[in-house]
Amino acid sequence: MTESADILKRVRKIEIKTRGLSKEIFAGKYHSAFRGRGMAFSEVREYRIGDDVRDIDWNVTARNRTPYIKIYEEERELTLMLLIDVSGSRFFGTTDRLKQDVITEIAAVLAFSASQNNDKIGCIFFSDKIEKFIPPKKGRQHILAIIRQLLEFRPENTGTDLGGALRFLTNVGKKRCTSFILSDFLDTDGSRARFEDALKIASRKHDLAGIRIYDPRETELPDVGIVELLDGETGRKVWTDTSSARTRQAWAAWWTSSNRLIDKTLNRSRVDNVMVSTCDNYVKALLKLFSKR
Repeated sequence: MTESADILKRVRKIEIKTRGLSKEIFAGKYHSAFRGRGMAFSEVREYRIGDDVRDIDWNVTARNRTPYIKIYEEERELTLMLLIDVSGSRFFGTTDRLKQDVITEIAAVLAFSASQNNDKIGCIFFSDKIEKFIPPKKGRQHILAIIRQLLEFRPENTGTDLGGALRFLTNVGKKRCTSFILSDFLDTDGSRARFEDALKIASRKHDLAGIRIYDPRETELPDVGIVELLDGETGRKVWTDTSSARTRQAWAAWWTSSNRLIDKTLNRSRVDNVMVSTCDNYVKALLKLFSKR
């Protein structure tokens, strides 16, 4: 099978799985959680399963003896932006999936959910620079093109600069939009998150949500003797004795410290977020994120 045919097959497989999920589970949840704020009333329509009960127009409901909800003008012109981390760390994974695989599926679910809400979808691929910008558009073909890019895109750089991606979002997004950041967020210098200032500015302008992808082996180091570890972003290699309790404790302490720092940074900017492991079911995590809204 040619590489092109293999990519098309993978795109189709992801579409079948994620489009079904978005239709059955996420469309109404997405609509309720990320519809925007301060919108002007436009019209009413019959209530559908998954709609926010807070939008019910009780006067119209009483007259028609069936639930109706209010529709807002901006609802028809919302824009979903996906900030996708394409740095070297996305190829890490010790289960049957890499971080990249999880990011691709979640991005597809979100895109199809937004499409069912008649929203535009755009993408920003970033490493330590902006690798690619896909302007927001509507339609199935546009979403399939995004999925294909996620599968076959090869960035020029391998580092991470989440702050740069957030600054780009702030500058390119003229109107308020809903933005999901799909990344491991491991862009820290030990004492602070390097993206904090850019996050503060972007969160004032846009509705941000973070999806933090991680692998179980990032949280703890197994005792498997002496192994060579490779940093996917810098290319640096180091031999490590994993049988050393001190080494494993230092690894776990680094993860705990980094995770706590990222949590505080996101919370200070009031950015809702959720963690998704490469070995977990991301459906539960997304539903948890939506329930926070």
